[in-house]
Amino acid sequence: MMIRPLILPLATAILLVPDRHAMTVWSRIRESVGGKRAGLSLGKRGEQAAERFLARRGLKIVARSYANHIGEIDLIAIDLRSKPRTVVFVEVKTRQSDLRGLPVEAVDERKQRQITETALVYLRQHHLLECRFRFDIVGIMWPAETRRPEIKHYVNAFEPTGRGQLFA
Repeated sequence: MMIRPLILPLATAILLVPDRHAMTVWSRIRESVGGKRAGLSLGKRGEQAAERFLARRGLKIVARSYANHIGEIDLIAIDLRSKPRTVVFVEVKTRQSDLRGLPVEAVDERKQRQITETALVYLRQHHLLECRFRFDIVGIMWPAETRRPEIKHYVNAFEPTGRGQLFA
């Protein structure tokens, strides 16, 4: 009787080695072969999908997850199709189902005010107060059992709200 050597797939072999480096390698392998979740949260996967979606529509992403003392903006882009060019502040909302409402409905007045005030800080910091700008929302429905999400882009989804220079 001939005994065959035990040959394990690379992923299985890595899992047998219980150290942090092996798990990091495993994560990279999953990402490189396009694992559906690839270790990313639903929100992060949604932001990446939104970024690709917007890039195909002529928006150049200039910042991701911009944060300051007021809040956070998921994506900041320049609309290359508009004349003059427009700074676009994008809020991305991703849901697996509509049980708690549509993704766009999560951007309520309080969230709009926070995004507006965060955008004002960004515009001041980058000396862009004289530039055109708008606020878009990307709503994503991404059920767990599907590979591709349904993406809806709401251009100029809301007007600036709050206090300060933007509101005069």
